Amino acid sequence: MRRRAHLRLVTSCEAEDSTLTAVLSAEDLAEELGLDPHARVTCGLHRRWLHQCVASPDHVIPVTGHRWCRPCRKPLEVVVDDTTARLLCPRCGTGTPDTAANRQVVRACRTSLAASHAQ
Repeated sequence: MRRRAHLRLVTSCEAEDSTLTAVLSAEDLAEELGLDPHARVTCGLHRRWLHQCVASPDHVIPVTGHRWCRPCRKPLEVVVDDTTARLLCPRCGTGTPDTAANRQVVRACRTSLAASHAQ
């Protein structure tokens, strides 16, 4: 069944932040047209800026390595401050394991932070 975005309920975060609403809508459409879902700066699941919900267990993807420490086989913890995001393995203590997937998470969070402050 085809998605009917116009019938979707708007979250309270979206109602309060017109920039978030606009970027969510644009990224939803772009994803339908081929945008890599991991390149988004908003979260299509939680309907928030990515940096606001990236710590959720929903964002751990062991298969692709997103928020995942492969040697320890553990989800990475996320620390987000005003300007950046860092990933940390709770088992081995490695900070932001250097994988393409984890670099992508950090880059998307930084972009999300910048976009949310640009309003």
